[in-house]
Amino acid sequence: MTYTSYLYFFGFVVIVYVFYLLFPLRHRWKVLLAGSCLFSIALDGFLSLCLFVTAFSSYFCGLKLTKLQDGFNSAKKGLSKDERKELKNKVTKEKKTVVAASVIISLGILIVLKYTDFFLGTINGISSLFRAGFEIPLMNFVLPLGISYYTLQAIGYVVDTYRGKYRAETNPAKLLLFVSFFPQMTEGPIGRYDKLMPQLAEGHRYDNEDFTAGVTLIFWGLFKKLVISDRASYIATDVFSDYNKYGSFVIIMAMIFYTIQLYTDFSGCIDIMSGTARIFGIKLEPNFRQPFFSKSVGEFWRRWHITLGTWFKDYVFYPVSLSQPFMKLSKASQKHMSKFMASIVPSSCALLVVWLGTGLWHGASMKYVIYGLYYFLIMLLGTIFEPVFVRMFSKSKIDRKGKLMSAWAVIRTLLLVNWGMAMFKADTIGDFGAIVWRSFTNFSINDIIYGTLFERGTDRHDYLIILIGVIIMLIVAILKEKGKDPLKSVSTGRIYIKWPVMMGLIISVLILGAFGPNYGVVDNIYAQF
Repeated sequence: MTYTSYLYFFGFVVIVYVFYLLFPLRHRWKVLLAGSCLFSIALDGFLSLCLFVTAFSSYFCGLKLTKLQDGFNSAKKGLSKDERKELKNKVTKEKKTVVAASVIISLGILIVLKYTDFFLGTINGISSLFRAGFEIPLMNFVLPLGISYYTLQAIGYVVDTYRGKYRAETNPAKLLLFVSFFPQMTEGPIGRYDKLMPQLAEGHRYDNEDFTAGVTLIFWGLFKKLVISDRASYIATDVFSDYNKYGSFVIIMAMIFYTIQLYTDFSGCIDIMSGTARIFGIKLEPNFRQPFFSKSVGEFWRRWHITLGTWFKDYVFYPVSLSQPFMKLSKASQKHMSKFMASIVPSSCALLVVWLGTGLWHGASMKYVIYGLYYFLIMLLGTIFEPVFVRMFSKSKIDRKGKLMSAWAVIRTLLLVNWGMAMFKADTIGDFGAIVWRSFTNFSINDIIYGTLFERGTDRHDYLIILIGVIIMLIVAILKEKGKDPLKSVSTGRIYIKWPVMMGLIISVLILGAFGPNYGVVDNIYAQF
């Protein structure tokens, strides 16, 4: 989003909020629905039909699932044990058919629009490899706004209804609001029906704490996005786009700056949207929890994009792990493998499915497939060699949980994550390989002495601002890690604490934001997914 786009967005939020407060409490959800539909139609036009198809297909499938369950609960009375079992199996099959239909509709729209060119490109690549002499033209579909987010949200609703977690929503307009709630549309977080829908349906009165917390979170997000991320992007983009010109030091610094850019861009936008929802009295799910304090890659992904990770855990990992083919694999592993390997193989296969899905969710190209496999391989190796590490630390008498080893674990994780983020940024896997190779083999002291980093179209003031911003974020993260949230303290604190912090954030964004004639437009990275 450009600076002007943010002004339009917040102008829209103000209008919706005014109408929200004017309506009676029981009708305020309708204001949110109208605002969300207008938001989608204004930005997407005809493509917003995909959102409505996903929402209403999920609605009807949810109703059918609840009807089938109610029918079973009524019919099972008075039946023998065998008859109940037979009826339950029949109803379960019907319910699975309904879920499959819902997933095919919702996921089918996403796959056709997002992955058609990926599949066609793969076929063309194979054709070229074998000189088959044909090439299928690409479709170049335009993706609807937020389709990767609302699709998963709708699928989660249907699956949870199938599992009996809650009854289906009987009001189609309310389910449409759940799927289309406008603060979530661009980058998530991915919501759960049982946690989000009650908040959306319940009208909220004006609450000073919610309003202050929301505004603070919005400007904290703007600070991360406009002051830090958009500056870091110029350095990272320039170096990655022409990496052959630079030595190891500059390339390594560009990797670090891209990691900073990606985190502040994504978490900053999540903060903006979470703050917007908080103004209406609605608390969205947290999507980050100090990920750079992680001591392993697995822990990093439990702290980064939390709602995506938990979605894949609940709706992919567990169903795959408990499916009949994987249960058979587990039994076969126990017969033919050691106890340790038998415990790893089935879960690792399920984890492979998760990371292939995670990689493809991020983008329709082979680069993202390998990106997912990169993290899967690191986690798999960590699991396999864990007994070796345990014995090694036991024999050496080194305290694995001590401060020194904990610090090393954090540094090691940061290195692995930075390489992963570099893959995320590189145009192709070949470019990523070349970038990593140059980062190890093209070291020159001139890169440091003569300051080639300062020839990127940014000056020392930009680097200083980024440094100060990162230090501020680090302080906030350390306090949060210790259970003290300074942003929450602003909303609940006294006026002499609240207003200086809020004004400091506002002034920093207005004065130090990377917008104006010297800066270009930097699109939100995760909004592209």
